[in-house]
Amino acid sequence: MTYHAELAPRRGRSWLIATPLIVVLALAAAWSALWFYASGEAETRINAWQAQQAAAGRTFTCGNQAVGGFPFRIEVRCTTVNVELKDARPAIAIKLNEILVVSQVWQPTMLIAEFTGPLTASDPGQPPYLTAGWTLAQASVRGTPSTPERASIAIDNLKLDGAIPGAPPLLDARHAEFHARVQFGSWPQNPAIDLVTKLVGATSGIHPLAGQPFDADILAVLHGMKDFVMKPLPVRLREWQVAGGRLEIQNARLAQGDALATATGLLALTQRGGLDGTLQLNAANIEKLLPTLTGGKAGPAMALDRAAPALNAIDRAIPGLSARIAPQQQQALSAGLLGLLGKPIEIEGKRGASLTVKFSDGNASLGPIPLGQVPPAF
Repeated sequence: MTYHAELAPRRGRSWLIATPLIVVLALAAAWSALWFYASGEAETRINAWQAQQAAAGRTFTCGNQAVGGFPFRIEVRCTTVNVELKDARPAIAIKLNEILVVSQVWQPTMLIAEFTGPLTASDPGQPPYLTAGWTLAQASVRGTPSTPERASIAIDNLKLDGAIPGAPPLLDARHAEFHARVQFGSWPQNPAIDLVTKLVGATSGIHPLAGQPFDADILAVLHGMKDFVMKPLPVRLREWQVAGGRLEIQNARLAQGDALATATGLLALTQRGGLDGTLQLNAANIEKLLPTLTGGKAGPAMALDRAAPALNAIDRAIPGLSARIAPQQQQALSAGLLGLLGKPIEIEGKRGASLTVKFSDGNASLGPIPLGQVPPAF
């Protein structure tokens, strides 16, 4: 049989068909090898970090630790988390149900974590003095320990309870966010860290003033933080003070009902740990908060006494004045007296007053009126 040249079978080109498949298989094998190498490195670093922390008096253990996430992520899941900070004074034992840390293979300097509560804190071997719960808690960290960049925490339905049964929560917030970002080029010679705190629908049983829901937004810059090594708070604050640390409050906003307050200023610590600096406080409709400031006690004299020492001073200067003030007028009078200490301004369309709060080695004053002393930080 005779074949036309065009129809004759061609040999030697079948490899062209298999080449894409071979390339894909080679890439898959290389990627798998990369993932297993990266996951092994992640586990090695975690173990080294745990050993380093243990040598410094801080133990981190998992009831069960697993590495997964193939093929594109590295996931480290730690269940039944136990942390003991022996270097704290006193020592602190922390327990948490689970931590899941995720990193993309191609972006190892970016970590995302999710926490499953509840979390408890206690003295080692003792019942917890703090319990925290939430519906969702996530954190992200970018950078390395030697070159940190930023860190964020976002929590939904955060609730902190103390050790007293039936007591109001120490903090109950519908949403809470905390952000920290190292300003570009400032680390480590002249560190400056942008700090953002946000609370939505928060209440607290610490003070009657915080018993009503409030929103808070705080933007500040922390200067002088040289490292992020975990240390007892008094030690950390003392080092920060020696390094010339200061907290620059660029904008702080607190809203509670119709009442509104904003603040800016600069705060630092003295050699003995006393608070030092100035805050410019702007307040509107503050008279609506005065019944809370009085602790719910009746009487004009109590309103004058608890609102501020300045108000009590007027009552002492003119004996019997408060007794002649009608109860329905005491809030307006108290707010008016506060307004006399500052200048009238407008805050977000509301009439208010601008006041200067000064701290001198722990001694606080509102203009010329002393307010008392803030305890030393260390």
